[in-house]
Amino acid sequence: MATLGLIGSGNIGSTLARLAVDAGLDVVLSNSRGPETLADLVAELGPRARAATPAGAAAAGDWVVVSIPLKNYRQVPVEPTTGKIVLDTNNYYPERDGRIPELDAEETTTSELLQRHLPDAKVVKAFNNIFFRHLASLARPSGAPDRSALPIAGDAPEARASAVELLDLLGYDAVDAGTLADSWRFQRDTPAYVVPYAKNPQGLGISADDPGASADAATLRAALAAAERPGS
Repeated sequence: MATLGLIGSGNIGSTLARLAVDAGLDVVLSNSRGPETLADLVAELGPRARAATPAGAAAAGDWVVVSIPLKNYRQVPVEPTTGKIVLDTNNYYPERDGRIPELDAEETTTSELLQRHLPDAKVVKAFNNIFFRHLASLARPSGAPDRSALPIAGDAPEARASAVELLDLLGYDAVDAGTLADSWRFQRDTPAYVVPYAKNPQGLGISADDPGASADAATLRAALAAAERPGS
């Protein structure tokens, strides 16, 4: 059975772990504080889950999810990700991450930074544009009429295809948004970020108690097309 390795087990990471276990995948969780701090989550997830170091989670995963504050992306272990599909959920929050001039100038994307750090991995941007509660509640079986779609972006076609497979297992259709350079179209504060899955959107944001609403591929494609880069 395939394994999802998680570097970071916060809101998004733990939600993906639950979806993966529900889909019959094994999961290997990790965080920056040590495997012992994940004992409660592992117990909740059951026998398909175990905790490890970030390097151990990366080595074990058929897919590896990086879901940590962007400012810590250089702490992702490099060698264990060689040849792996690495799914990057990160978003840039300057108030948390500090200023990153390349991102402020829109000269690169968060996932291109991670790809540069992991030169022998195949990075795919995914799971960054949806509120974690909506990620949990909107998952549906393949073919369900109210199934939602999530965008992906990556430089390697085979990596994007593998990400589509994972999304399908976890309960989502995928919309291919292009290369990592194109992933700005669903970064923070764009029309495809969070709002498509909100029942009661508030501008480009939502309230923490928003119950969520399904967003199909056509809705998502329209949101991606509406994105504009600052100063463009």
